[in-house]
Amino acid sequence: MLLAGFTMLRAQPVKDHGKLSVKGIFLTDEYNNTVMLQGISYGWHNWWPRFYNKESVKWLRDDWNCTVVRAAMGVEPRRGYLDSPDWSREKIEAVVDGAIASEVYVIIDWHSHGIQLEAAKRFFEEMATKYGKYPHVMYEIFNEPVKDSWELIKNYSVEVIKAIRKIDPDNIILIGSPHWDQDIHIAADDPIQGFSNLMYTLHFYAGTHGQFLRDRGDYALQKGIPLFVTESAGMSANGDGPINYEEWNKWINWMKKNQIGWISWSIADKNESCSMLVPAASATGNWNNKDLKESGIKTRELLRNIK
Repeated sequence: MLLAGFTMLRAQPVKDHGKLSVKGIFLTDEYNNTVMLQGISYGWHNWWPRFYNKESVKWLRDDWNCTVVRAAMGVEPRRGYLDSPDWSREKIEAVVDGAIASEVYVIIDWHSHGIQLEAAKRFFEEMATKYGKYPHVMYEIFNEPVKDSWELIKNYSVEVIKAIRKIDPDNIILIGSPHWDQDIHIAADDPIQGFSNLMYTLHFYAGTHGQFLRDRGDYALQKGIPLFVTESAGMSANGDGPINYEEWNKWINWMKKNQIGWISWSIADKNESCSMLVPAASATGNWNNKDLKESGIKTRELLRNIK
């Protein structure tokens, strides 16, 4: 069966839910209902820029049933933000503008593995100035810290949060933790204070991360720390290899039980199992079965089966 035959317009999440806020450990809408956003992350913008367009956002909403997309702006690599800031903003803004037009939520992701404080402050000040008035937007201020301690990450995060909050007082801000967003238990013991509408990110790859990481998530929730899984997939943490369906389903059930939003990685055509598209796939959506790899087919199925 061809996936492109599906044309029914899905609900427009931002019209349905409006402005989001954090109450306790839950993401809630403007009517005080708990919201569990689910969607897709684009791959690094500097390597797969062709997918960064409003048409692909609309397709992910209409055909994949996404309520949120994530624009992953590479920071350090060639053609990343530090190398090509104007072009990088242009690609990210194409997805953000597409999300606003399609009435889906969008995460502006500072896709970095190390601290770049001044550049991050400058970028998020620009994003908050342009998009802070829209309820669609969330800011992920540090994708995956690798070697930095929680003390350094926390200090960095506070400075970036201050820069955003000078302009945008209330849209959701997402905070990373050490070791690829796995040390959420450490952040839970010493959370950031003095700001509202903060959530902490947890990343998993089911082929590598199992019950030990869900236990850390449970610990954080028990400590009152709100979580958002802004990157996940079914294979190993290197983004390749076979999909561990048993463990992936355990993660899906855990997130559903705790009403934690999740995003799968990624819209890209790299030769690896976590990239959901083949190189021949269109840049603008209208993907058929032949355009999707195994992880893309499974993720689309998960999203379309959400009740």
